[in-house]
Amino acid sequence: MTLHPQPLQLFDTHGMPVHGLRLGCVDIHLGDKCGKFPDGNQVLVRGSATAAFDTPMMSNRIPDVLASADMVILGHVHEDHTAGLHLLPETPVYAPEGDINALRSLEGLARHYGYADGIAHTMAARAQTDFHYMPRPDAQSYADQTTWDLGGVQVRAIHMPGHTAGHSVLMIEPLDIAFIGDIDLSSFGPYYGDACSNLGDFRRSLAAIESLPAQAWITSHHKGVVTDRASFLALLSQFRGAIDRRHEAILAAIRQRPSTLQELVSARFVYPVHFNDVFVPSVESRVISQHLEEMLAAQLVHQTDHVFHAS
Repeated sequence: MTLHPQPLQLFDTHGMPVHGLRLGCVDIHLGDKCGKFPDGNQVLVRGSATAAFDTPMMSNRIPDVLASADMVILGHVHEDHTAGLHLLPETPVYAPEGDINALRSLEGLARHYGYADGIAHTMAARAQTDFHYMPRPDAQSYADQTTWDLGGVQVRAIHMPGHTAGHSVLMIEPLDIAFIGDIDLSSFGPYYGDACSNLGDFRRSLAAIESLPAQAWITSHHKGVVTDRASFLALLSQFRGAIDRRHEAILAAIRQRPSTLQELVSARFVYPVHFNDVFVPSVESRVISQHLEEMLAAQLVHQTDHVFHAS
């Protein structure tokens, strides 16, 4: 079955156009700049019942459309993916079992981030003020290979962790459309800077996603919709390459000068030096630490008194 995206346009509550695409029974409403963070792309799958995939900031612009959802299925839990849930307080919501506690309580969200020195609680509070975060203690967890029958179309969850512990691809069958969430094919590359993130898992998920029998791929951010496998594989290769580029940059810095973790954090390997926020040191530390663990295991570096040296 060949999928041909059709243009989709409606108007938000302020009369501004909202652009998107329709792939069969799947509507993709594109957020600002194709869903660039802090926005995202809103996906709805319509059978006899309707499922919304995530509820990004842009869903607040189209509340009547979101209200048509009989359920919400989150591919993973982060504040930018739950920003419209407050509009659906009675609608059943499902989240991956690895992420469920981050949806059920503010304290769970803070643990999800895991940032140091109270910063996690600062960011959890920001999720409330900036992203309308509302705990959902009623949220139901799902496991790998869970399916939802919407009537004429089925959704299947495929666990692909790394970005978060529970991050999952939502496969729309039989159309073979994959909602790949924050495997977003951006030039920034994979994000694995929270306590719930894992670099090794992300590497394995990026290898596994190549073999998914998909004909179209929908991202939460940036790219939106990709319908050509060659294009998808090229974008995926570039996205995955960001991990190796970070790895080599960290190793080059250590080869140039033996460094402590804090010195490497100050050098910045995730965010540009002109970008500053309270969470940046914690994210840099988490990301760099995972690369250092790989380097230690591969005997590329060794550690003496908290200083990392090239081997």
